[in-house]
Amino acid sequence: MRPRRATVRLPNAWLPGADWADRYEVLVLSERMTAAEAAWRVLGSAPRWVRNLLCFRNRLVPLIGLNATADTRHSDLVASLPLMHSDDSQTVFGYDDHHLLFRLVVDVREGPADSQVVGMTTLVRRRSLLGRLYLAAAIPFHKAIIPSLLTAIERPD
Repeated sequence: MRPRRATVRLPNAWLPGADWADRYEVLVLSERMTAAEAAWRVLGSAPRWVRNLLCFRNRLVPLIGLNATADTRHSDLVASLPLMHSDDSQTVFGYDDHHLLFRLVVDVREGPADSQVVGMTTLVRRRSLLGRLYLAAAIPFHKAIIPSLLTAIERPD
């Protein structure tokens, strides 16, 4: 199945002050997994173009006063995003910076018949003009990256 965009309701418990959010979901027919397993599969197998883009981002953003958040020296993204919470149904990564607050929620829930829905919700609270400008520049890339990451669910190791 192809990832699809889904509705996000704000406020969200993981970032109550979020002023921007989006969500993508994919239906998984072949196996059951916990949120941590889904997060590892989705974020731990980022395509090379995504890793290269994040590496470029991490070289660029310090020049404009932002922190490089993902350590792309690692081959996986899970190890470079701070883990905030994990249980069977939700795994939450995030950070608080001076320009914005960020959360990435990977969740699993029952789907129709014997399937499971894996979702990724991105939550952002912009704290400054720089945060607003950064997010505006990042959104087109984000809309390509997240669905691409979710396709990893269909590529078991």
